Amino acid sequence: MTRIGRVDRETSESKVLIELNLDGEGRADISTGVGFYDHMLNALAKHALLDLHVNTVGDLEIDAHHTVEDTAIGIGQALKEALGDKKGIRRFGDATVPLDEALVHCTVDLSGRPYCVHTGEPDGQVYAIIGGDYAGSLTQHVFETLAFNAAICIHIRVLSGRDPHHIVEAQFKAFARALRAAAELDPRQPGIPSTKGAL
Repeated sequence: MTRIGRVDRETSESKVLIELNLDGEGRADISTGVGFYDHMLNALAKHALLDLHVNTVGDLEIDAHHTVEDTAIGIGQALKEALGDKKGIRRFGDATVPLDEALVHCTVDLSGRPYCVHTGEPDGQVYAIIGGDYAGSLTQHVFETLAFNAAICIHIRVLSGRDPHHIVEAQFKAFARALRAAAELDPRQPGIPSTKGAL
């Protein structure tokens, strides 16, 4: 079974190409023009064991928002395509990930129902500027965008943290590990993991 998604999306604000292999080895080829976001997407690929190719050209002369958002839309859509009918997946996954003083818990349900709960970032995190052009407020927006475009449920709780970089990176790594667990194939469950018979 090949679980691959590909999205080629162009608007007046960005041009995005995403290629995603759920059963990869964590290989990443990321270029968005937003250095810190590239770093986060590399971490996502590595810890979710996705092979992820991202090439985004956006209107960075305005700011990073459209580039970050449109990339997240594309990754969500590619993830939805790669998941297919979801036969044989474990469906649920969770992870708690530390990064020095930061600690984040994430739970994922590949439910077919988009929802995102994002809590616990310290006061002021949304105003942090990381790497010169990544606003802290973008992190929640990325996970909301992923959830709605992939049609999955994501709960992220920041349990502790002080450094803005660590707080964001721990979130991406926790999501990656939870996604990896949820998308993993379960040899005991070849069908759809739902009493409804569909996800």
